Amino acid sequence: MLSEPWMGAVGMSHGRQIGPEFQAFDFTHDRRTYEVFKGGSGPAVLVLHEIPGLHPGVIAFARRLIAAGYTVYLPSLFGRPGTPANGRESVHSILRVCVAREFTKLADRTSPVVGWLRALAASAYRECGGPGVGVVGMCFTGGFALATALEPSVVASVMSQPAMPAPIGQRGRAALGLDAEDLSTITARANDGLRVLGLRFTHDRGCPPERFETLRSTLGAAFEGIEIDSSPGNAAGIAPSAHSVLTVSLVDEPGHPTRVALDRVLAFLAEQLRS
Repeated sequence: MLSEPWMGAVGMSHGRQIGPEFQAFDFTHDRRTYEVFKGGSGPAVLVLHEIPGLHPGVIAFARRLIAAGYTVYLPSLFGRPGTPANGRESVHSILRVCVAREFTKLADRTSPVVGWLRALAASAYRECGGPGVGVVGMCFTGGFALATALEPSVVASVMSQPAMPAPIGQRGRAALGLDAEDLSTITARANDGLRVLGLRFTHDRGCPPERFETLRSTLGAAFEGIEIDSSPGNAAGIAPSAHSVLTVSLVDEPGHPTRVALDRVLAFLAEQLRS
């Protein structure tokens, strides 16, 4: 049992509120328990937060999905729900995930937490029905959105700036963080209806282009990649350091490249979950 409140106590509900449209519950699978916030109605979409946790930008994105007619599940995997994304919270969350056994950082290993996410996706599908479940992962959890598609009910995966495994060396830069057998299963699913959307900024060192090249070569036409120009002097004035496409770096103005990417995410989910 973890005792530090900023770490997120496994096995118990924090009782924290992130908004009146969400209800919190604990979900347990294979002796792992995390708090989940649920809101909305319609087909299910799991939104997996980035570091430092369920910060206001992630919650705002979830609210967009609720407004678009989805039931949103927000698991709190680490961090303090509702706390702003700042340096202190980020350091706390990084310390948490560095020591946690459920988060594997190896290039060719599927993280143990994926089993819990698959179980949550299956439960969400039983509750909500429809063509299937969507999963949106961001940064540290970007790759989990793909790995969760090992669950057959997942038909749409959105990988926003997938930053793990750590892009160290050529192998790490191209890696997807999946066991060979799991990658084979995902490839088979991509040939049978699974669709994957990836988002990244072109100068984002945390999510290198080699990773998208692997996704294209592995998934073929099932993968759609959106790479937003963040080179110095780009027309939209996006900083080369931009990273979080759907949250921190989002400029919510019609026509802005990040807003165009957000609109494509909404359209992509509608194509897969409302057919």
